[in-house]
Amino acid sequence: MLNYLNYLYIALTIALTVYGQVVLKMQVGAAGPLPAAGPDKLLFVLRLLLNPWVISAFAAAFLASVSWMGAMSKFQLSHAYPFMSLNFVIVMLLGSWLFNEPLSPMRLAGVALICLGTLVAAQG
Repeated sequence: MLNYLNYLYIALTIALTVYGQVVLKMQVGAAGPLPAAGPDKLLFVLRLLLNPWVISAFAAAFLASVSWMGAMSKFQLSHAYPFMSLNFVIVMLLGSWLFNEPLSPMRLAGVALICLGTLVAAQG
């Protein structure tokens, strides 16, 4: 019998992945556009890499990988991996809310299909 607490590994992987994506978007947006000149590009990237928020996003990606290893010890890959599509859904909704990114009817339909596909794939 499957212990439903094992799904916390998947949920933690999703939460950490989403956190990292949103924080990176915030910090890159706050840094402004990528400069055109080569040396300025390098300084731009170095400043971002030293930003504590960006470092936390990279740490979240690492911890998401550790959590995913826990999930892989509890589930078949073909069962667990469809849940990763929820990253798209959550990031899109947060992008709309935090960054005023548009939510068109086509995007919403696509998200509905992703959710339906996740449910179908998880049952198999």
